[in-house]
Amino acid sequence: MTKPLVAPRRPEFSSGPCAKRPGWNTDALNGALLGRSHRSKPGKAKLKYAIEKTREILGVPEGYRIGIVPGSDTGAVEMALWSMLGARGVDMLAWESFGAGWVTDVAKQLKLDDVNIYTAEYGELPDLAAVDTDRDVVFTWNGTTSGVKVPNADWIKEDREGLTICDATSAAFAMDLPFEKLDVVTYSWQKVLGGEAAHGVLILSPRAVERLENYTPSWPLPKIFRLTKGGKLIEGIFEGATINTPSMLCVEDYIDALEWADSIGGLKGLIAKSEANLKVLSDWVEASEWAAFLAADPATISNTSVCLKVVDPWLAGLDADAQAAVPKKLASLLDAEGVAFDIGAYRDAPPGLRIWAGATVEAEDLQTLTAWLDWAYSEVKASHA
Repeated sequence: MTKPLVAPRRPEFSSGPCAKRPGWNTDALNGALLGRSHRSKPGKAKLKYAIEKTREILGVPEGYRIGIVPGSDTGAVEMALWSMLGARGVDMLAWESFGAGWVTDVAKQLKLDDVNIYTAEYGELPDLAAVDTDRDVVFTWNGTTSGVKVPNADWIKEDREGLTICDATSAAFAMDLPFEKLDVVTYSWQKVLGGEAAHGVLILSPRAVERLENYTPSWPLPKIFRLTKGGKLIEGIFEGATINTPSMLCVEDYIDALEWADSIGGLKGLIAKSEANLKVLSDWVEASEWAAFLAADPATISNTSVCLKVVDPWLAGLDADAQAAVPKKLASLLDAEGVAFDIGAYRDAPPGLRIWAGATVEAEDLQTLTAWLDWAYSEVKASHA
């Protein structure tokens, strides 16, 4: 194939940290409250504004608390697991590496006695109908490293007795999260909104707050995980008084991303952009002779972390190591050409590609990328001739 003449205007297709919003530059940070305490009146005002804007954009119901916490999405999930689990049995769901990590934490670190584990291979979902939501449930809404999302929340009972703890880090701001079915929702700024790393968001339903105030785990909690004091929720965490020192530069960047989201239609606009981006890749995959989605069921294909596998029959003639090397070579070639950065599959995932299609990525750039994907694949295939 002839090498394409036009490159994507922005080659950032990483699944985290993700591309900044279109048009972003460092001028967006000019309003950052630098050199001031985050506990000062203007510091708390910035953090509170970020929380209020988050509620507005995501449509978080009144009565749900929103807190900015340390440690990115991982920190937010860990706070929930260590603070809330153990009150009743728990069902753990895992179909990719991050979900598997939460299984390890609960089964091997917390060492809870009553744990049911439901797993599936990359590309599949576990049997959601088998999950008992009268128990606590821990799951990822979107498998960032497998490109497989839950299609809906029909499997979660409205009158459930357990808590649903949802790692939504590559879903929030790109998928419609039914908060009435979710008791804990977590995400990080560096995913769909393209913010900077190290900060997580923890959203708690009134049922989750009730658990925190009426249940004390049998294990000690480090300060960074503590959400209650004297048996009551530390409300300040959810009003801008963070547990530890946040980066006010990152806070400013998050606020900029939220205001950009507002300018393109809020959550509906963000979802529409992400789904349009997936449509570009879906149309290309449908016509491709060598690429397919890793997700087996079209209803579960992620519209953010789009994971692809190579299905060219030609691969069957190569040994396993050579087969695995093909997508790696393809990703490296595109990186070297400066047209697509960081699109290799996650290290624990099957060999393939992972292309971010969240709202900060432009459909035009993805359309341009598809021609480069075909060219790069032809180059890699020809090198084996």
